[in-house]
Amino acid sequence: MSTFDPDALECLAAIIEEGGFERAAQRLSITQSAVSQRLRALEAQVGTVLIVRSRPLKPTPAGQLMLKHAKMMRLLRADLENELRELAPSATGGGREEDRISIAINADSIATWALPALGALARQGLPVEIITDDQEFTHEWLREGQVLGCVTSLGQALRGCKMEPLGCMEYVVVAQQEFARNHCPKGLNAHNFHQLPFVAFNRKDHLQQTFVEQAFDLPRVGLKQLFVPSCEGQVRAVQAGWGVSVLPELRVRDLLQSGELVNLAPRHRLGVTLYWHCWNLSSDVLDALTAALSEAAARNLLPCRPQKTPPKRGSKRKDPAPGVTSAG
Repeated sequence: MSTFDPDALECLAAIIEEGGFERAAQRLSITQSAVSQRLRALEAQVGTVLIVRSRPLKPTPAGQLMLKHAKMMRLLRADLENELRELAPSATGGGREEDRISIAINADSIATWALPALGALARQGLPVEIITDDQEFTHEWLREGQVLGCVTSLGQALRGCKMEPLGCMEYVVVAQQEFARNHCPKGLNAHNFHQLPFVAFNRKDHLQQTFVEQAFDLPRVGLKQLFVPSCEGQVRAVQAGWGVSVLPELRVRDLLQSGELVNLAPRHRLGVTLYWHCWNLSSDVLDALTAALSEAAARNLLPCRPQKTPPKRGSKRKDPAPGVTSAG
């Protein structure tokens, strides 16, 4: 098997991760011409095109495989750095900027329990890069080889990966006190939900609809929605009286206790089971990430619930459906 130039592999990764040749050149501190030359040399060695020159740029299937290989090389270097640091702390430097360890985590976990979990590793010098997405889509980053691991609601291990249940994150539907008093004084119910604006994460966020459908035993519903692409932004929008939102109970617990926000359906909670997926490799770095996230999840999330019956074949949903439970 051919040995690929590490600099060419990092060049390919930089083009894909930065979304273009110019930004890749800036990141690698080389000229844009050098970036093009390294990519052409790698494509010639592989024997096929690795990047589709479109807007935006995107890797070909072969490019995705080479990107995964580049990230494996990063992981090996990170493991080596850790081992050398233990043997001879003065012999290791700060590592290269491009040697980032990329993982995908859903925004709600970032806003609640995941960042503290990674604090010790970041302070030890692990060059972590967190990519955020909806929990139903973070696993696509892993499937495409763009990250080493992900926190996701997908309950089935991906090929070549190992999976560990983390726990159940509970969601509640909330609104600002004055908004609730003016628009839904008796709370959220099956008769008024369609009149209220819901603040969702983005167009891929199905939690708002899922909560309403399962809490009130309704078929597929349509909602009036506003989109704010961060958990913190959603909370601030609700505090400002934009509408109602289904948010992590962990994030709004203090605001509910202070009375600033109101739980509009206190008898109902939406539970979403989260899982950690990562490459099935022997790696001290992956083991450290797994341990840190698992320990933090055990302290902050509820125990995993038994799996529900999987969706029928052909169903659009790929992961086990969240469940609304009675809190009363």
